[in-house]
Amino acid sequence: MDHYQHTVKKPVRAVGIGLHSGKEISLTISPAPADSGICFVRSDINPTRLIPAEAKHVVDTRFATTIGTENGTIATIEHLMAALFGAGIDNALIDVHGPEVPAMDGSAAPFLRLLENAGRQKQNSSRKYVKILEPVSVSRDGKSLAIQPDNRFHVSFEIEFDHPLIARQRFSSKVTPRMFSRRIGRARTFGFLKEVEMLKKNGLALGGSLDNAVVIGDTDVVNDGGLRFSDEFVRHKVLDLIGDLYLLGAPVLGRVKAFKSGHFLHHLLVQELLSRPYAWEVVESTGTWRVPAWGGSHERRVMPAAVNA
Repeated sequence: MDHYQHTVKKPVRAVGIGLHSGKEISLTISPAPADSGICFVRSDINPTRLIPAEAKHVVDTRFATTIGTENGTIATIEHLMAALFGAGIDNALIDVHGPEVPAMDGSAAPFLRLLENAGRQKQNSSRKYVKILEPVSVSRDGKSLAIQPDNRFHVSFEIEFDHPLIARQRFSSKVTPRMFSRRIGRARTFGFLKEVEMLKKNGLALGGSLDNAVVIGDTDVVNDGGLRFSDEFVRHKVLDLIGDLYLLGAPVLGRVKAFKSGHFLHHLLVQELLSRPYAWEVVESTGTWRVPAWGGSHERRVMPAAVNA
């Protein structure tokens, strides 16, 4: 973990298909000042306006995470947000020429490569972390999500589907940028063939294909080459969770336990956290404080307005 905030060294651009809109979309990631956070802008609408990647701007969690203001919305941001976390980028301006972030291959890996090409620029401002002080949990319809204090970021996730290829899968690990790149970032979004066909008939998932999602048939995976991991399904759920939690505005120091969770429950937990200011604090890395948990000191900080909304 870094003591200082980072942005990208130079602008980088990608073009891809929107998973839900089916439109060709271009995306440019550019440097941004320290303490400005991650901000999106819809450049295909006039006038263009910033949409900060903050929990208070989440407007929809069906099928993906969508942020927006009165000036427009940007959907399917979770994979890119996860990649920004994995690459250690605190501040960036993301120009999206379209209604959603392009799906690329359905994982965070193409965005990680894009950010690697952009390089990292250290900034003269200490990195901030959201440190959990008290347990917080939410649940709905047999699904649950909880977070409790820890000096590291640790995720335990369990999923359960009535399908022989998935059944019950579990993933548990400390999460670091290096670990994210090797074990989580390549996991792709997935869907069932019969559900994909239904969604397309209803004007949804119009850009979905075997190039940007794992498609599950009645008895096997339809994609050539099969899975990237034997438990790719649960690893992708962890990826989504990491991207959604980054909408807190800083990396989390806490232990997360999820059961059958998704975007709606992720956002519900973030809202619950923000409604309990005594349950967390923002700590700022200093020259002697090694994050996650190798000793040193930290100082208590007041949550920035961009985060404590």
